[in-house]
Amino acid sequence: MSTDALLIRDAVKRQRDVETVSGVNLTLKPGERVALLGHNGAGKTTLIRMILGLTRIDGGSISVFGATPGDASARCWTAYLPEAVAFHKSLTGREQLGLFAKLAGEARTAADTLLERVGLSEAADRRIGTWSKGMRQRLGLAQVLLGRPRLALLDEPTSGLDPISRYDFYSIVDDLVAEGAAVLVSSHALTELEARTDRIAILRKGRLVTEDSLAGLRDRARLPIRLIVTTIDGESDQVATRLGGAQVNCRGVELSCDAGEKMRQLAQITELGGLIEDVDVVPPTLEDLYRHFATGEDAR
Repeated sequence: MSTDALLIRDAVKRQRDVETVSGVNLTLKPGERVALLGHNGAGKTTLIRMILGLTRIDGGSISVFGATPGDASARCWTAYLPEAVAFHKSLTGREQLGLFAKLAGEARTAADTLLERVGLSEAADRRIGTWSKGMRQRLGLAQVLLGRPRLALLDEPTSGLDPISRYDFYSIVDDLVAEGAAVLVSSHALTELEARTDRIAILRKGRLVTEDSLAGLRDRARLPIRLIVTTIDGESDQVATRLGGAQVNCRGVELSCDAGEKMRQLAQITELGGLIEDVDVVPPTLEDLYRHFATGEDAR
C-alpha cells in the first residue's frame, strides 16, 4: 500500500475541447490538511469527483493509498461531504445515520455516538424534513466520520453552519487528522481556513497555479505588511505626517512596508515614544494571497 493518502500526477479532464482540469499535481500525506481554493469553475469539484472515481480521468493518474479511484478499497478508505447534502426527508436523523452505519458495517450504536458528537442528539428523532440546512450539513459530517475514513474530501463543508457550529466542525476535523486521516477541504470561506490547514493549493482555470504553506505563499507573493498604529488622543495627524502613513480614524495611522523593512519601520514608530499607544503588525491574509495568485498576478 502506498504511503501517500492521495497522489495526483498530471491529471487531466476534458469537456469537449476544453481542459477543465489541466495537468494537476498534488500529494496528500496521512495526517495532512490541505485547502483547495479557486473561483467558481476553476475545477475544484471536477477534481474531487475524479478522486472519487465519479468522473473519468482523461490523462495522468490519481491514486488513493495506491488504489484506483472507484475501486472497492479506495471507496472504503474515502469519505465525501458535498456542498449540498441530500437525505430522505421522511426519516429521522437517527434512522438515516443508522442506515448509513449498517451500510458501512458499523454498529447502530455508532450512529448515536456520532449524532452526539456533531450536536444533533436532541433533534435525532425528528424527521430530517423539519431540519435546517445547517443541521443537515452536520448530519453529513456525521456520515463522513462513519468507518474512520483515511481520506476525507470536504466540498464547502461549513455552508449553512453558524459560527459555533463552524468551530465545532473544525474541532472534529482536527480529531480526524490526529487519527491519521488526510483531509482535503474545498471552500470559499478563506478566513476560517487560514489557521486550519497545513498547505493551500490554488486552482485557476483548471491549473494548479501554486501550492504551499501559508508562510511559503507569503514568501513567494512578497505582498506588503500592514502596520496599524494607534496614537494617543489628538496626535494621529502628527504621527501620520512623521511616518508618512495614512490616517484611518481619529487615532489610527496605517503604514505598509516590505517584509525586509518591517524592523526599520517599527524602530521609527518606537522613536515616537509617548505619542504611540499600540502597534499591530498585519501580514498578508489568505484572502490577500488568494487574490494575488488566483487572478494571475503570480504563479508557481
